[in-house]
Amino acid sequence: MRWEIIKAEYVTSAVKASQFPPGEEPEVAFIGRSNVGKSSLINSLCRHNGLARTSSAPGKTRTVNFYRVTFKREDGLRRDLWLVDLPGYGYAQRSKSERQDLQDWTQHYFRESKRLRLVLQLLDIRRELQPLDQQVHDWLLAAGLPVQPVATKLDKLSRSAASAALRALGAKLGLPAGQAMLGYSSLTPAGRPELLQRLVEAVGFDGIDAV
Repeated sequence: MRWEIIKAEYVTSAVKASQFPPGEEPEVAFIGRSNVGKSSLINSLCRHNGLARTSSAPGKTRTVNFYRVTFKREDGLRRDLWLVDLPGYGYAQRSKSERQDLQDWTQHYFRESKRLRLVLQLLDIRRELQPLDQQVHDWLLAAGLPVQPVATKLDKLSRSAASAALRALGAKLGLPAGQAMLGYSSLTPAGRPELLQRLVEAVGFDGIDAV
């Protein structure tokens, strides 16, 4: 059965693990380069403009931001999960020490979260894979975390160019057989159904018996 998001709200921003919200609901985290479109994707996915604050200036997200999202299935069943917006990486205007602090804090979140079910690594579909993107991807895999790469700004390319770019990014990341890159546009519906389904599968909603 199909699931849809019916409610989303910002709850808190954390700068230490003791500030993570309580509860047992699963978490899906978003990570990517500064200005890759994490906040825009969250707003689009939840159909809630202004839920996550966006900015044309990169490097604005410096805390771990938690959004509670309610899904509803066609038969009326409801379940909640957390979307977690992490600080962007690779912003050159930050000092070396500041970049290291944010990296340490992000890695601390990954170590401390007990409810994390999926990490969405966002990549700009218009850009070639950068060494730092590969390093982050490899670190996540080495840490035993489930990772789904998502190419943002799908609307910036033609359909054929986007398909080629998705294949190229997936090949460079070394995705295993059976795992595909996902594409997403925050300005059009492109990629939203597929990403919603990926979240539902990752957090186990699909395995819940019908009521």
